[in-house]
Amino acid sequence: MITSNTTSSGHDLVTGARRLAETLLAQNAEATDRDAAWPDQNMRALAEAGFMGLHVPVGYGGRGEGLLTLARVTEELGAGCSSTAMCYGMHCVATAVIAAKATPDQVERYLRPIAAGQHITTLALSEPGTGAHFYVPRATFEADGQAFRLNGRKSFVTNGGQADSYVVSAVAAGEDMDPGTFTCLLVDAATPNLAWGPPWAGFGMRGNSSRSLELDSVAVARANLLGAEGDQLWYVFEIVAPYFLVAMAGSYLGIARQAMALAIEHLKQRQHDHTSARLSENAALTEQVADMWVKVERCRSLLHHAASLYDAGDASAGPALFAAKIEVADTVVGVTNAAMTLMGGQGYQQNGALGRLQRDAQAAHIMSPTTHLLKSWLGRSALGLPAF
Repeated sequence: MITSNTTSSGHDLVTGARRLAETLLAQNAEATDRDAAWPDQNMRALAEAGFMGLHVPVGYGGRGEGLLTLARVTEELGAGCSSTAMCYGMHCVATAVIAAKATPDQVERYLRPIAAGQHITTLALSEPGTGAHFYVPRATFEADGQAFRLNGRKSFVTNGGQADSYVVSAVAAGEDMDPGTFTCLLVDAATPNLAWGPPWAGFGMRGNSSRSLELDSVAVARANLLGAEGDQLWYVFEIVAPYFLVAMAGSYLGIARQAMALAIEHLKQRQHDHTSARLSENAALTEQVADMWVKVERCRSLLHHAASLYDAGDASAGPALFAAKIEVADTVVGVTNAAMTLMGGQGYQQNGALGRLQRDAQAAHIMSPTTHLLKSWLGRSALGLPAF
């Protein structure tokens, strides 16, 4: 294991996250999945425990933590409830976007309430026509006096209809739809002309309230512009991508860790009546456990290494973050499959905890940026080419 540079506050947060995950989140996980219900109670508990301001600077009442603490906290939450980990992770990414270039007005209206546990935010970047390329929005904005008018469609908005604000991406209206005009605006939930679609019915991660959003001439005050017009590609690749990759990688690592724990507990308790031999004494099965353990620990070390590089401002953080998410996706699918094999019928039962974890794991490869896209970015980076 690498040496952690998480702050003392961060260590307390990790301990608190583990405590919540093992109690409240774990107790609610089955119902959250079964009912595809947004984990309101879990999110309120995280807010009350001071988790919402993880990336809000200390001077604004937040925790001022970086990616390493995000990785460790989301791993704990992912082990307890995958959907909650995703909902919380998306809040953290959007918070980091707001905090990156917040105006004094935005500090007062958004960051301080977030730090106080009174405000949940999230991203609204993906669109139905651009697939995994979330950084090429087709939604448009145009100036209208002291406001901007937003038009377009967003898809897979995690915390959709539940958050208090949304980081929405758009390009300048016109025939060219120039990516260089990519701009982000902070849209309050109560803003008129926001039309939400029904929650998306997913195979796994079913409680994240992932919904489509129609923007029909939505008026957003200029004061809600994040940074300057047209500088949002900086946000996407310097803030959104690193924080998102770490939040999701931590969540999936938690899933893998929990699946392995279930398999180990099963092997320790199960024995054959006709031989009295415990499954834990079977050499072939213990080797499979060893393989799982190595994969999980290797994943964690790579993820923590990548997060620490970013926190230190190291230029090599990007490729390491790409690699960490790729490795975690391979690991969580492989480990949940291996756990299912080890647990046999006990693991395969309908509505079982392992079945839920296995379904949740499948999103690891396909959630943007997909593994295919990350491998392209990583390969190009290793060759000395621009990542994209």
